[in-house]
Amino acid sequence: MPAREPRQPPARIRIEKASPAIDCGRWPVKRTVGDVVQVGADIYRDGHEVLRAEVRWQAPGERGWRAAPLRHVDAHVAGVRWEGSLHLDGPPGRWLWTVWARTDPYAAWRDEIARKLEAGQEDLAGEASEGVVLLRTAARRAEGEDARRIEAAAQALDETADVRSAIDPLLAGLVDTYPDTTESAELEQALEIDVDRERGRFGAWYELFPRSWGGLRGTAEVVPRLAELGFDVLYVPPVHPIGHTNRKGRNNTLVAAPDDPGSPYAIGDETGGHDALHRDLGTFEDFDALVAACAEHGMELCLDFAIQASADHPWLTEHPEWFNRRPDGSLKYAENPPKKYQDIYNFNFDSEDWRGLWQAFLDVVLFWARRGVRIFRVDNPHTKPFPFWEWLIAEVRKEFPDTIFLAEAFTRRAVMRALAKLGFSQSYTYFTWKNSRWELMEYVSELAHGEEREYFRPNFFVNTPDILSEYLAFGGPAAFPVRLILAATLSPSYGVYSGFEHYEHTPLRPGSEEYLDSEKYEIKSRRLDGPLLAMVQRLNQARRTNPALQHLENVRFLDAHNDALIAYTKRQDNNVVITVVNVDPYNAQEGLVDVPWDLGVPPAFTVTDLLDLGRYDWHMGGNYVRLAPYERAGHVLRVDTP
Repeated sequence: MPAREPRQPPARIRIEKASPAIDCGRWPVKRTVGDVVQVGADIYRDGHEVLRAEVRWQAPGERGWRAAPLRHVDAHVAGVRWEGSLHLDGPPGRWLWTVWARTDPYAAWRDEIARKLEAGQEDLAGEASEGVVLLRTAARRAEGEDARRIEAAAQALDETADVRSAIDPLLAGLVDTYPDTTESAELEQALEIDVDRERGRFGAWYELFPRSWGGLRGTAEVVPRLAELGFDVLYVPPVHPIGHTNRKGRNNTLVAAPDDPGSPYAIGDETGGHDALHRDLGTFEDFDALVAACAEHGMELCLDFAIQASADHPWLTEHPEWFNRRPDGSLKYAENPPKKYQDIYNFNFDSEDWRGLWQAFLDVVLFWARRGVRIFRVDNPHTKPFPFWEWLIAEVRKEFPDTIFLAEAFTRRAVMRALAKLGFSQSYTYFTWKNSRWELMEYVSELAHGEEREYFRPNFFVNTPDILSEYLAFGGPAAFPVRLILAATLSPSYGVYSGFEHYEHTPLRPGSEEYLDSEKYEIKSRRLDGPLLAMVQRLNQARRTNPALQHLENVRFLDAHNDALIAYTKRQDNNVVITVVNVDPYNAQEGLVDVPWDLGVPPAFTVTDLLDLGRYDWHMGGNYVRLAPYERAGHVLRVDTP
């Protein structure tokens, strides 16, 4: 049979290039609750019709659409771009937005009449008859007194053909109240915005091994001090039972002594797996008390989610098909050459029971979420299937839409981007290895101003239990405040692993990124008394009280006329912060920091250094700075406004 002809002709309004959008709308852009999102689209039609457009959006769970008008931003050059904004004033989750446009026949008629009158044309009786029809159609859409006023205008135009009275702006405003939607168009598919709460964008993280702090109870006791230091998130590595088979000894040796605790990442023994607690750390009552202590002091607990198992994990007996085996039947332990993890076994995501495996890990995350955990740091997500993560994160957020996932993915750039697109709220980054002024400027500019700004949120960890950077190892104590200031002021989210505040920087061997006497393989006696904590506290206070430091896309680099000095500014509304850091941990450096004329500050102004509250007079143009190791690694200068 021939195709049935549509009752209406094809739409003549085109809506294209809607933004923000990732990969033509395949993935959502990321924002946080309270953000105002700037949106835009190319909207046009054949002919000379006047168009009206609006953005429409919908919070999770809402049935109706909110709307706000779009403005034609470049009409003076006959452009087609329309822009506007929407406000994310509701809960976290997946928001929808779209663009809707219509023709405005009455506005087009008014425009035609105005141009003809300006050209001196007098006989406009035919045009007047068109206006009568348009006004009477509008009157039928209107209500009450408005309908009577529009009908009266139509009657007057019909009787007098005086088109001047019919193009009166007051009458036009009345007609606009009841728009003609006869011809309209909308984006073929609504776009998504993945909205997190503020912690998805901004926060200071502190990582510790609970077993080095007296277990869960001892960790809870240190929470008030961590909160006092200004940390927002307490992140702990896996707290589950540790396997006995192939247990690692100190410094990752293959033979463990009887009292060696093993690596927390070798998850599982006869007492349980991913939903169990290590007996030496405490009970679930202790765990709940730790979660409560964090909440009481304005912090949150982040739990490590590591998809791997020891040879003693209960699932090896219950579900042997979930694990990778070689052709000879032996289990295949984890490797990341040259690193070997003989105490850890990977899961087989190509198992015939892959659905059961997926569900088991979802159950694990939901188990801890129901105990109050809303932040998960995911270990090596880039070694697991992308569809699995997209599914798991979506399923978790159905029940707990405020959940945040941090990807520990030090891998290829495209893979890190893919993980961010499919749902990870934040990601570890290459910051650890970016040390020079030019490296930092290039990398941060890509994150802040490139396409990644729409979906990739960095978390600048200064160190991790696995990564002691060459800069710290060779730079010694003078390098630590440099990296701390950079991380805390460049990225809205940053993290510190305990030991950093004590300047721990001895590698396992020359050239190794592993720590000597790594805490992954032994229990240490930790205390919050490192000499760097005073600077940590001042930086965290500066971050909380200066909105400019809570965002990434507002960073702007300044010239300091010295490649060893990196200078940049951030501005949020009237809050302006200028940071200057000496990235040379060996030598004093000096330079002139250029304040550009378009920074939005007075020609001369006062700044307060948020690290020591010292005050300085600055001005547009060059400002002298000298920074020396062990004396002052950098300035974090708030521009004081009247």
